[in-house]
Amino acid sequence: MPPLLLGSSSARRRALIAAVGLSVEVARPEVDESSLPAEPPDAYVLRLCRAKAMAFPPERLMPETYVLAADTTVVLDGVIVGKPETPDQARAMLRALRGRAHEVYTGVALRDFATGEVQTSLTVTTVQMRAYSDAEIEAYIARGEPFDKAGGYAVQDSIFKPVARVEGCLSNVIGLPLCAVCAMLRVKGVAVPQAPSCSPQNLPCTFDAALADGAR
Repeated sequence: MPPLLLGSSSARRRALIAAVGLSVEVARPEVDESSLPAEPPDAYVLRLCRAKAMAFPPERLMPETYVLAADTTVVLDGVIVGKPETPDQARAMLRALRGRAHEVYTGVALRDFATGEVQTSLTVTTVQMRAYSDAEIEAYIARGEPFDKAGGYAVQDSIFKPVARVEGCLSNVIGLPLCAVCAMLRVKGVAVPQAPSCSPQNLPCTFDAALADGAR
């Protein structure tokens, strides 16, 4: 297998890649993640994932290297929801999302360093949040969990359990749509050792929290 560089410091993305048997080197690209004025969410994540894939200079890469980069954002009522930086921001985000449906957008870019080609793909998943309480929000914030996550939550959090239902790719909500990533790699002739599932727990693409324990 040719060298694969994951342009992300996310432990969640590394774990998802490992779940399909791929090994990667990891490097964090330096990219301004601010959205542009009136930029729609699909254009935003596709622009950023491409910028991340292109952020590594030639001297950092071997000729046969593939660079994989992704950007994920939460979208509520058509508005991009970023990552909270303070408890007040996390509180406001989680209250806004509570009991409602929103979308998770992920753009993925695969850069073939030898040819200069960059493939991109877009995955969109609908997420229905449960009606968690203010006390649950405060406990989640007290654990320090919201601050590196788009929308301030992790679908896989076993204590908070913020999500009632996912319609579409669950691994996309975790941070990396495995089916899209593996399809892009196969187009380039890269073998994927294990068939991708929607999540490391082998949950179906449409996920209902009420059935999660049985699905595992």
